[in-house]
Amino acid sequence: MKTRLLTLALLALTAPAAAQETFPATLAGHAYLPAMSLVAPPADAPRDAWISGKFTGAARNAVPMSVEGDTGAQHGKRLTGISLPFIGQPLQGFSGFAMDRADDGSVFVLTDNGFGSKANSPDTMLFFSRIDTDFDTGKVDVRETVFLHDPDFKVPFRISWDGTDSRYLTGADFDLESIQRIGDSVWIGDEFGPYLIEAGLDGRVKGVYPTMKDGKQLKGADTPGISATSVIGKDWTVARSGGYEGMALQPGTGLLWAMLEKPLLGEDGKAEGDFLRVLAFDPAKRDWTGESFKFKLAEGATAIGDFNFIDATRALVIERDNGEGEPSLKCAGEAKPDCFPSPAMVKHVVLIDTASVDAEGYVRRIGQIDLMNIADPDNRARIATDGGEAGRFSLPFFTIEDVMRVDETHIMVAVDNNLPFSSGRKLNAAADNEVVLLSVPELLSAK
Repeated sequence: MKTRLLTLALLALTAPAAAQETFPATLAGHAYLPAMSLVAPPADAPRDAWISGKFTGAARNAVPMSVEGDTGAQHGKRLTGISLPFIGQPLQGFSGFAMDRADDGSVFVLTDNGFGSKANSPDTMLFFSRIDTDFDTGKVDVRETVFLHDPDFKVPFRISWDGTDSRYLTGADFDLESIQRIGDSVWIGDEFGPYLIEAGLDGRVKGVYPTMKDGKQLKGADTPGISATSVIGKDWTVARSGGYEGMALQPGTGLLWAMLEKPLLGEDGKAEGDFLRVLAFDPAKRDWTGESFKFKLAEGATAIGDFNFIDATRALVIERDNGEGEPSLKCAGEAKPDCFPSPAMVKHVVLIDTASVDAEGYVRRIGQIDLMNIADPDNRARIATDGGEAGRFSLPFFTIEDVMRVDETHIMVAVDNNLPFSSGRKLNAAADNEVVLLSVPELLSAK
């Protein structure tokens, strides 16, 4: 008996490696903002902002709508039907929900850095928006778009539009991936630094805070000052695109818990493990507390998409692989236009309990839902899925990056569509900014 009890205790220590139960999810609403949704830059923005996406190819291209986007080599270079560069700024890429809504009930949503890297996004503007989703009509109303700007020189390095009076921020400066509202400020998690950014509700930057861990600044491959001569594992330990993909505001404590998208790198330059670090920041003191825990990725998962509390200790985390498209259309051999070479397999919303952390620092995974297997008995889906089946709804997207609790039985999930480079719902059409309402009472009541 003692041996059996010891075995059970050891199993308990490794429990975070997989969710204890997969709960059902039912589609309660489906809405979307069309992929080709653009917004005019502010009147005082540089003229450079009026044509965005000029640097997404091998050479600068300023001819609007002249080069069709494709899904890239990993996903078969399937054409998406939308061409670059754009006239205006794309509203694409919902990359984080704030837990606390705006005063009118709309939801703060973040748009990411533009086209995926520092090099290809110097003409894309950084902003957040307030959206209202009508699941009865299927429409997403963008009530306001707020552009980030730094007239007070709070950013501690030279920005892309440094010499302008307005000093608007671009995708060459930060890669914005997570957002929370606290009073008259928004706090934004960045992947490049990684940094935390505080800005007013008008987008004016109030402060930029580097990541501190054990008395040292964590730096990534894209942190200003890192160069080709910098040593991986010594000078920088945050993987490229591995900064703050999720950042949750904890009720009661008021702490921001920032979750890295990828594992930190060890001295050998390799991932320290199959887990992600989550670090606590006190916005009142504007300092890191030193508290942290680990989130263990499920088998097949490569990154997370968003992170939001639902009560004082329990929180939702999106975890995902890098696939897109329905598995039923997986390419049998070489990639072709009528198949997905790397379809979506691991797309979860996981419920964790931050009050339950084991001796090794791993947070407990309570359970999960499978975003590839959502019941749709009432046919609420508004867009047909290539390779899908009747009665089942899925989110077969590369990047699913928004989740929040709506009420005691529902959550809302949204997509970063990487315009114009992703097309998970369709084989040959750019993904829209989809927003779904899911009925998940069992998940939200699980302890």
